[in-house]
Amino acid sequence: MRISKNLTLAEVVKSATAKRKGISNEPTIEHLENLKALAENIFQPLRNHFAVPITVSSGYRSAELNKLIGGSSTKSQHCKGEAIDIDVYGNLTNAEVFSYLREHTNFDQLIWEFGDDENPNWVHCSYKRDGRNRGEVLRAVRVNGKVRYETYRDI
Repeated sequence: MRISKNLTLAEVVKSATAKRKGISNEPTIEHLENLKALAENIFQPLRNHFAVPITVSSGYRSAELNKLIGGSSTKSQHCKGEAIDIDVYGNLTNAEVFSYLREHTNFDQLIWEFGDDENPNWVHCSYKRDGRNRGEVLRAVRVNGKVRYETYRDI
């Protein structure tokens, strides 16, 4: 099932961990509607702009799966179908993805996930279909072995 022109449901629910552990990672109808809105408002504009395949490294996660992989909580936007993680290869960089999303989309949260000052390891982006998107831009860092989210500052 396609949830946008260039994104399938299978791509956003794919999880090797869920498969290996026999965990269901099927979204509810509400979560599916959230995923469709996320795909149309975040993923597809990005894909259209760069006109190259875009890899979703993590998308929907059932609460059970999220807990198993050490996700932040069952309140994670991944568990609601409101978030995707993007990790690109080839001539496109994660920094370019981050910049495009920041400048051209109406997101809830955009996170520069670890990496260095030149390029994040991946980009997290969320979208709320109710329209109450905060436009929050963060950077994930490790401090004393724990993940901390800071307000993103241009470098």
